[in-house]
Amino acid sequence: MQTYEFVSPKHPDKICDQIADSILDAYLEKDPEARVAVEVMGGHGKIKVTGEVTSSAEVDIPKIAREVVETDPSRPSGARASYDVEVFISKQSPEIARGVDTGGAGDQGIMVGYACSETENFMPYGYELARNLCRDIYKRYPFDGKTQVTIDKNKVTDVVASFQNTKTVDLETLVREFIKADKYHINPAGEWHIGGFEADSGLSGRKIIIDNYGPYVPVGGGSFSGKDPTKVDRSGAYMARKIAVDLLKERNAKEVVVHLAYVIGVVDPVSAEAELIYLDPQGRVEKRKETITEYDLTPQGIIKLLDLKKSQYQKTAGAGHFGLSDTTWF
Repeated sequence: MQTYEFVSPKHPDKICDQIADSILDAYLEKDPEARVAVEVMGGHGKIKVTGEVTSSAEVDIPKIAREVVETDPSRPSGARASYDVEVFISKQSPEIARGVDTGGAGDQGIMVGYACSETENFMPYGYELARNLCRDIYKRYPFDGKTQVTIDKNKVTDVVASFQNTKTVDLETLVREFIKADKYHINPAGEWHIGGFEADSGLSGRKIIIDNYGPYVPVGGGSFSGKDPTKVDRSGAYMARKIAVDLLKERNAKEVVVHLAYVIGVVDPVSAEAELIYLDPQGRVEKRKETITEYDLTPQGIIKLLDLKKSQYQKTAGAGHFGLSDTTWF
């Protein structure tokens, strides 16, 4: 059995991710060469933005942060009209910059890409069930919420849906329209009306498993949101996903796992390997490993191939980073 979860864009952690990527997008819109690495923490009337930015552009960070939060429909009536935004930003360390300026990676790390044949967009079946259910509920109830799906092979045994500002009976009716399961757990702690930053604090980069492929695929690097593409945490992970999808299609594999490893300031990865997984006619697993040689895996090569210097990241902070048809890395 496997269990997957997803959260709505109005979850406190996802609000922080969207603030971070909205700030990144604002810089890239004006300055595609901007170096941005920002983290966001917020809740209960306060938002703190900290990190490093080196750019020729000027961006109103407090305004961006407030726009993301104060247009949030999950805030209850009578909630505070405005948030206190504190900004702690410095320029990128010159010692880091000297490695990036020559085309090297912005940090060390291991990035994992994954693709499987379980779904049309090459994402795990249970992950897609949880994500799609969360998206479908969110269209009706655009508030803070979570979904969780447990599967036994391809059979759904348990579904959890907990959404702010919903009547349990109405939410259960909606969930049953979208997904069939043995058991339904709808608003299991009771109906609730205080959500988002009014109910809990949030932190960018905390939903890293949801941002990737769920709990059954390894996570190598750090979080994505708030980081420009010279940070291989983001660009390397996107490239690893593209390679995994390409190999899955080309080799007709059941699963592909790609590992890329980088050293700060070094142009080429120190390792680039794919593991292809097949099932033979008797259902036995066969694994094949190969070195990846047919791609330019330098940070600048990845950025050019995937067109990563443009403003495009805020949408990934709420919808997930992989399996989206409107991204160059898919």
